[in-house]
Amino acid sequence: MKEFKEIVVISGKGGTGKTSLTSSFAALEGENTVIADCDVDASDMYIILEPEIIQSEDFYSGKTAKIHTEGCVHCFKCKKVCRFDAINVINGDFVVDELNCEGCSYCFHVCPTRTIEMRDNLSGNFFISKSRLGSYLVHAKLNIGADNSGKLVAKVRDEAKRIAKENDKKLIIIDGPPGIGCPVVSSLTGVDFAVVVTEPTVSGKHDLKRVGELLKKMKIPGGVVINKFDINPEMTEEIKNELDNYNLKLIAQLPFDKIFSDAITVKKSVVEYDNGEIAALIKDSWGKVKTLVNNK
Repeated sequence: MKEFKEIVVISGKGGTGKTSLTSSFAALEGENTVIADCDVDASDMYIILEPEIIQSEDFYSGKTAKIHTEGCVHCFKCKKVCRFDAINVINGDFVVDELNCEGCSYCFHVCPTRTIEMRDNLSGNFFISKSRLGSYLVHAKLNIGADNSGKLVAKVRDEAKRIAKENDKKLIIIDGPPGIGCPVVSSLTGVDFAVVVTEPTVSGKHDLKRVGELLKKMKIPGGVVINKFDINPEMTEEIKNELDNYNLKLIAQLPFDKIFSDAITVKKSVVEYDNGEIAALIKDSWGKVKTLVNNK
C-alpha cells in the first residue's frame, strides 16, 4: 500500500483553467503536499508558485548519430539505410540532420570504419524547488523539438514520490499535460484520482470524451470540473449527461470569471487572489476531491 495519495489534474485541451485549478489546490494544502508539474512541454506552475530552485540537473534521453569525417570512406552505406533522410552530403562530407535523426543506430551498425558515434541527447532540464507556499515543487523543461516527454514526466513523478516519502507527505498534486498522448499516460499511471477540467464547447466535449475513455481503460477513478459552464448551458447539460459513460463524477460547475486571468497576472492562485464565489466553489471542489480519494 502506498504511503501517500496522488491526485492529477488534466484536460483534453489547453486553456481550460487546469493550471489555475491545480495551483489553487496547492495553495489550499500549503506545505502539506508535494507538487509535480508534469506539463513538461509548457511548464508554468513555477510562474504562480515562484519557487526557489534547490537542485537542477540535465535530462538526457534518446540518442543522435554523429559522423566523424576523419576516417569516413564515403561508402554511402549509412545514407542508404537511413529511413528518416537524416544523413546528407554537404561539401563532400556526410552530415547528420539532428532534427530528423530518430536515434535508431542503423547507420552506426553498418558503418565499416566505425566513424559514426551515437551520442546521448540533452533533452531538457529537471528541477527540485521549494515554492513560496512552503511545499516542494518538482518541475522540468523539455527542450524545443526534443522527444521522450513521457520519460521526463516519469522522472518528475519519481522524484515527487521520493520527496513525499522522505518528508512524510501524504499527498502529491500533479499538474498534468493536456491531451491524451504519451506524457498524459505517464502522468496518469498509478494515480489515485484524476480531476478533468473541461469547458462547454464542441471541442471541449470531444476532448473530454477522449480523456474519459482513457481513464476508463486505465481504470482510474475521476471527476469533472466544468469551467465557464454558463457560456453555453445547453452544452454543459450534454457534457453532464455523458459523464456516467466514463464513470466520472461531477465535482463542480464554475461560472465564467476573469478572475482566472487576473490572478495569473499577479502570480497568485485564484483562492489567494479573491475570497468571492469562485474561490468558495474551488474550495468546495477540493473538499469533494479529497473525500472521493479518501473513500476510494
